[in-house]
Amino acid sequence: MPVLVDRAGFHAMHVGALPPECALLTQLSSGIEEMAIQASLAGDPTMVYRAICHDPLTASVLSLAEIRQMTNELFAQHKDFLPQFTHHQV
Repeated sequence: MPVLVDRAGFHAMHVGALPPECALLTQLSSGIEEMAIQASLAGDPTMVYRAICHDPLTASVLSLAEIRQMTNELFAQHKDFLPQFTHHQV
């Protein structure tokens, strides 16, 4: 939602429904983000991998095997900051 900010605070601006092509992209992005949040809450590294697989940019440049490798490398690098995951491999 667009917001106008001035000295009086934040003011939401109603703009109506998104055009279908914008709504589709927004739904895809928010769905991927929701999947990543649920994965983090559940401590499920496979769900993190699946969320990353659905990212259009990632999927356009990496194979599933490369995404798996990248996800495992990310977990290995950041495992000290991810205590909710009991294992850090996809």
